[in-house]
Amino acid sequence: MSEYLYSKELYVFELDQPVKARVRSYTREDFPDLISIQQQSFPPPFPSELWWNEEQLNNHITLFPEGALCVEIAGKPVASITGLLVNFDPGHTDHTWEEITDSGYIRNHNPAGDTLYIVDICAIPAYRKLGLGKLLMQSMYEVVIALNLKRLLGGGRIPGFSKYAVTMTAEQYTAAVVGGSLKDPVLTFLLRCGRMPVKLVRGYLDDEESLNYAMLMEWRNPFYK
Repeated sequence: MSEYLYSKELYVFELDQPVKARVRSYTREDFPDLISIQQQSFPPPFPSELWWNEEQLNNHITLFPEGALCVEIAGKPVASITGLLVNFDPGHTDHTWEEITDSGYIRNHNPAGDTLYIVDICAIPAYRKLGLGKLLMQSMYEVVIALNLKRLLGGGRIPGFSKYAVTMTAEQYTAAVVGGSLKDPVLTFLLRCGRMPVKLVRGYLDDEESLNYAMLMEWRNPFYK
């Protein structure tokens, strides 16, 4: 029996070389590594006050441990994903990241919620070619199925938009990415993970690259009853 709420072992690949990995719940002992992952994933000029702190991480493992996962390689966490449960009304989609995630503290986690909302996903840059982001997203889909939730949801940044903002609206840019004529580092990644666009949200996050836009993206549970 695993000591973790969630745990699975598998191989990821660096080019054609298999690398053994473990996706598992993160714990208090992982806090220093999780903060280090954030520091390496979001270096300056990204504001250091937006990196995880121990109070936030403690809330994650206390309030919703099912939504606090990491990838461990060679005994060390190198990527993580965090979520909370909310009740989502498809008729009222506009919200900010701060509002729906309680600025990452998830004190608004609703145990009776029907939707797993992604708070954050990140990986140390040196490990990004191993497909750990997609692995973590797929692991969260498993959590959605296990808890019989309606969907996984989250706002996806569109960091490539700033390069095209002079000639395109955000709506035109995201349509071009979904249509395949442009690629976006985040939106294209989420499409590859099976996420579907719901709505473009203005003012989602203070994000210069995305000009504060985000695309709300969902994955619906095909087994929901």
